[in-house]
This record gives sequence, C-alpha cells and structure tokens, in this order.
Amino acid sequence: MTEKNYNPEQRQKSTMNKQEKAIKVEKKIEEARAEKLEKKEERQEEKQERQQEKNIEKAEAKEKKEEKKKERPKKTKVFVRGENIPISTKYSMAICRFIKRKRVSDAIRDLEQVAALRKPVPMKGEIPHRKGQIMSGRFPQTAAKHFIILLKSLASNCIYHGLEDPVITEAFANIGARPFGRRGIRRKRTHVTVAAENIKRAEKEERQKEKAAETKEKKEEAREKMEEKKEGKK
Repeated sequence: MTEKNYNPEQRQKSTMNKQEKAIKVEKKIEEARAEKLEKKEERQEEKQERQQEKNIEKAEAKEKKEEKKKERPKKTKVFVRGENIPISTKYSMAICRFIKRKRVSDAIRDLEQVAALRKPVPMKGEIPHRKGQIMSGRFPQTAAKHFIILLKSLASNCIYHGLEDPVITEAFANIGARPFGRRGIRRKRTHVTVAAENIKRAEKEERQKEKAAETKEKKEEAREKMEEKKEGKK
C-alpha cells in the first residue's frame, strides 16, 4: 500500500480475518481427529465383541466335545486287525498260540526276544529241537516284528478304553490274498486278529479255585460210583 491509500482499520480487519480462518482450520482439524478417534474406538469395541463371541462359541464347542467323549461308551474288549501282512501263515499261527493268554506287555517283550534270536517260538512238525522247556521251535523274525507293531497299537487302544491289566484272549491268523510275483510265484499274505480283555489276577485266581473245586468234586463222585459198583458185584 502506498502512503496515500494507507488505512490502519483495513489492516486490522485483514489480520482478524486471517486469525479467524486459522482458528476455523484448527477446529476442523480437531473435529476430524476426534471423529477418527471415535471411529477407532468403535472398531476396537466391535472387534472385542466379536472376539468375545468367538471365545464363547469355542468354549461351547469344547464343552460339547467333552460331553460327547464322556458319553462315548468304553469297551471292555479291544481288537486290532492287520490285513494282507507279508508274513507266513504257518509262523503267524504259531505266534498266535505263543502270545495267547499273556499280557500285552509280556507278549511284546517275548516277541522282541524272538526277533533278537534269544527265545524260540514253539512249533509243530519236523523242526529242529531247541534249548529250554520246548521240544522244537523257530525264530520267525519278520513275523515277530509285524506282530510287535500290532501289539503296540493294541496296547494304545487298551489305554484309550481304560483297560488296566489287559490280557490277550483271542489271537488267530487266516490266509490272505496271494498275489503273483516274478516268474509266477505266489506271495505270502496273512490276516491277523488279536483281542484283549481286562482280566484281573484276583478274578483269575477265583476262577482257578472254582475249577479246581469242581474237578475235585467230580473225582470224588466218580470214585464213589466205582466203589458202589465194586460192592454190587461182590
């Protein structure tokens, strides 16, 4: 401005206008910030609500699963089955007789000794004699290793169903599929089934005592009948 057109009131008005504009801009910035903060808080609250709902749903699902597990009836007899195992049926039948009426842990230990060529499996037929209380036997290593795998899975099933002292009550082997190999040779395949039950020692002892008492009574009755017959003949 020139000195002629100089107006101090006009200059004050321009400064006032600039200050008002700056104040309005600051207010708008603060309002925008406040809106952003409110939106963030709302989003966080929504996320928290969603997480709480998800946690509640997960807890309900876990409770349902636990109820189903509790309601699931536990078995008193556990089975394990192997199909088309590449072992001899003859050896597997001998091993089934060998492990029957034994505890699962004892059977696994005995088969480990068989695989290590320390304990033979008693077998029938023209087979060489072995040291110990058996007449003849062999060391079927491959069959013993496959049976160890089956018995370990049987032991895990017993643990799952709560069998404390499982005993092998059933063990049998059947001929499986016989696929052709090279030069038309038939390969060996066997189906194996093993079952275990929770038979306690006390129950076994009571059964043995009952059987012994029954046999004694039968023998005494047979003797009395024989004596009566002898007296009648005289």
